[in-house]
Parts: sequence; structure tokens; C-alpha cells
Amino acid sequence: MEIYFNENNQLIFDGYDIGETVKDLMGDSDYEYYYTIEFEEVKKIAALLGADINDKMAILLAIEKHFNGNDAYSKFGNFMKKNNIIYEQFTWI
Repeated sequence: MEIYFNENNQLIFDGYDIGETVKDLMGDSDYEYYYTIEFEEVKKIAALLGADINDKMAILLAIEKHFNGNDAYSKFGNFMKKNNIIYEQFTWI
């Protein structure tokens, strides 16, 4: 998993899985997925997690602290749904 801000000031929460388990579950050996969140929505996330909205590194660290492990992507998605955060989701198999 990677989380970063792109050149358009959007937050990207990016994952990529590869291997036999992925092939067994998804039918292909690699699986890519990510969320794209506009900065206005990122401010909402920062406030909910207690991070300074003017400090991108603090936002990234707060997200990493709250959403880690093998289910980080799912947990983060559920958090955004629960808190009405607008985001785009992409998956590629």
C-alpha cells in the first residue's frame, strides 16, 4: 500500500497485490486498486483523524496510523463511506 499526494493535490491510496493467492481469488495473478480523494474531502478526513489540515505529512501519518495492515484499503473505504467522504475508486484485474 502507498498513500501520497499527486501533482493535482489529490490524495491517492494505492494498492497492488500479486501472486498465487490473488490468482486463486481474482482469476488473475495481479490486482491493482486505488482511491482518489480531492483535497476538500481530505480536509474532512484530517479533521476526523485529528490531523492539521495544513500539514500534508501529518495527514498521511494519521491515515497510516489508523489504517494499516492487510485490510487497510477496506478499512479506509468503510471509514470514508461512514463519514460521507466523496472519493473515486479504481480497480484493475
